Amino acid sequence: MVDTPFAFAPGQLDRAAHLRASDDVSKDPRALALVFWRGKLLAADDGHPVAVRLDHPALSDRRDHPIFLGLTPDGPRFAVDLPLWTPPEDAATIGQFVDQSLQVHPAWPEARLVEVRSVMPGLTVLEGECVATGRALLTWHSTHRFCANCGAESNVESLGWVRKCPKCGTQHFPRTDPVVIMAITRGDNLLLGRGPSWPERMYSLLAGFVEPGETIEAAVRREVLEESHIEVAAVRYVTSQPWPFPMSLMFGCHGEAVSDLITIDPVELADARWVSRDDVLLILAGTHPDINSPRPGTIAAALISAWADGHLFEATHWHN
Repeated sequence: MVDTPFAFAPGQLDRAAHLRASDDVSKDPRALALVFWRGKLLAADDGHPVAVRLDHPALSDRRDHPIFLGLTPDGPRFAVDLPLWTPPEDAATIGQFVDQSLQVHPAWPEARLVEVRSVMPGLTVLEGECVATGRALLTWHSTHRFCANCGAESNVESLGWVRKCPKCGTQHFPRTDPVVIMAITRGDNLLLGRGPSWPERMYSLLAGFVEPGETIEAAVRREVLEESHIEVAAVRYVTSQPWPFPMSLMFGCHGEAVSDLITIDPVELADARWVSRDDVLLILAGTHPDINSPRPGTIAAALISAWADGHLFEATHWHN
């Protein structure tokens, strides 16, 4: 049972950074690895991750040593990517906004490689933290194999938490991209938008990356103005969520709009609209005629629900 308002909340994994300097922790007989392939997670039929021994023969399809995530009450946990494996099934939908395909690895015929978003609401807090950490780190490794300073292929060090260039000695560390996601309100109305590539009826809160030299508050105001031409005055930070798609940290905020005329940027949005609190209650109940319920486990769903219930400003509602 998930006891937080959204998925991937941290706090139950002991990251044990002091163990990253050697490979001794991987020799622990209780050490297990979560398996990923092209960002997808090996999961059982119930949606929970399958953890395998580090010496499993199928892990020979990895490129790098398994990444050490940390310690759990049941032993060390790692994450491993299998980029050298090719499935017999059609994988054409991988990378699309909605990937409903399921790949079967012959080593685990009773499990499936699934899109993490599809199982995140049912993950325990510890599972969610391990999955989010592992997926984000593996994505970073897959896109940062070569030194940004000299172009040589870098080596994995510190059990996956550093890449070091053997040619120029430059060290590279995992990156996290800051993103703001905001509940923008005006009176008793909430601003929702829909991206150009999103499925029909899917709406959410506006969001965007924080730019260099910018505060969270400034990013909220800029993104809302750019995407909808709505001006925002007061902004307050509410909560945050690690978001491993691919490696972001979502800063959930509330902003008070001082204008209400919407002019969308068609590059960023297909539509944006003000919805009343009554409309939001219908959306959350799944009975709104035009808008689907937000995806469970997301910070957007938590913020929208908290605003509809009048709890957005109660700090005790959020327990990260």
